[in-house]
Amino acid sequence: MVLPTVAIVGRPNVGKSTLFNRIIKERLAIVEDRPGVTRDRNYAPAEWLGHKFHIIDTGGITWEDGKIEEEIRAQAEIAIEEADVIVFLTNVVTGVTDLDEKIAQLLYKADKPVLLAVNKADNPEQRSNIYDFYSLGMGEPIPVSSSHGTGIGDLLDTIVDNFPADSDTKDDDTISFSVIGRPNVGKSSIVNKLLGEERVIVANMEGTTRDAIDTPFVAADGTKYRLIDTAGIRRRGKVYEKTEKYSVMRALSAIERSDVVLLVLDASTGIREQDKHVAGYAHDAGRGIIIVVNKWDLPEKNSNSAKDFEKVIRSEFQYLDYAPIIFVSAETGQRLNQIPELVKKVYANQNQRIQSSVLNEMLLEASKLVPTPMIKGKRLRVYYMTQVKSNPPTFVVFVNEPELMHFSYQRFLINQLRDNFDFMGTPIKIVARKRK
Repeated sequence: MVLPTVAIVGRPNVGKSTLFNRIIKERLAIVEDRPGVTRDRNYAPAEWLGHKFHIIDTGGITWEDGKIEEEIRAQAEIAIEEADVIVFLTNVVTGVTDLDEKIAQLLYKADKPVLLAVNKADNPEQRSNIYDFYSLGMGEPIPVSSSHGTGIGDLLDTIVDNFPADSDTKDDDTISFSVIGRPNVGKSSIVNKLLGEERVIVANMEGTTRDAIDTPFVAADGTKYRLIDTAGIRRRGKVYEKTEKYSVMRALSAIERSDVVLLVLDASTGIREQDKHVAGYAHDAGRGIIIVVNKWDLPEKNSNSAKDFEKVIRSEFQYLDYAPIIFVSAETGQRLNQIPELVKKVYANQNQRIQSSVLNEMLLEASKLVPTPMIKGKRLRVYYMTQVKSNPPTFVVFVNEPELMHFSYQRFLINQLRDNFDFMGTPIKIVARKRK
């Protein structure tokens, strides 16, 4: 299911980051009482009364001359473009400003639900002093206090009421896989080669593709696939992306609709920080992952080039040690024909089920290899293991005290599962529960 996206926008210093932190219940965004602290969009998962969604914190929108101001405005406009619901945050202390009115004009063109929230309404007098904000033409203002939490529940109720209906209709026998990565690593070229046609516009310029494109196809063995090309943003008006960060939200949407994710790296430029960010989302989502090193035809190579590059990947992506690596060239077609079969294999691993009796035989042998940890004089006792779900494979381990399940021992159990069963390409989750 594709989660809806909420963007918080407004002029500088109205409390957007404080509201963002209040909603996600963490201090993830930098908060400082001066304009311009938040410069790029900040993303986080959030939940309200069982409704899960993504939320974007943006920098304050201004029309001042200057490169930073232009980039902040562009980032905010992109967030507006990506969002399903927009929260326009204003400030009861300063009242309606000329800048609020200019932002309102920008939001009129979004053709999306816009909720007007009036922040810093910390007391009853301030909460009743919001009538001037009707002049913005955004409907009924919602008074909130991001610092104290007042009115946040009402705002979230209204946000949830404006979420779009879920329209994802995936066939049960279709394997969905997406192609993700930073701009200009060759995602669209790989898609075209896999589909055997010029399905997506390709140009040697970052950000060419503007819409996420889903294409069903059937492989020679009859397996049905749905290929999701993680484009970038839909271009509207003067929305131009000046950094690589725009790919994150599009990648998130594609990851959620995928069974398996192809993380595309560029062999000619190496690994960048953005590669790690996008990969982290796929890992956290529990999707199967295949690392695809594209443009392998460009670097000068020797007999150890692939091994050396693989060592770098394993070092930079230590949490993806389970992901297979394939070296390809979209230009020459090298090894691209192996991708569908590899996707099929990872998908099968994602969905396999292991019998409890077999798991507990493994658990017994594992306990002989490494003793369970002891914390503050108390030893962890592991009684039983069972698989509770697949995609990703998730196992519950019944123990005497869950807090004694140290990360290192959890990692040991995961490695034992990988040694005994084929979980190539898929993350594994272990949950410790107290035996009743």
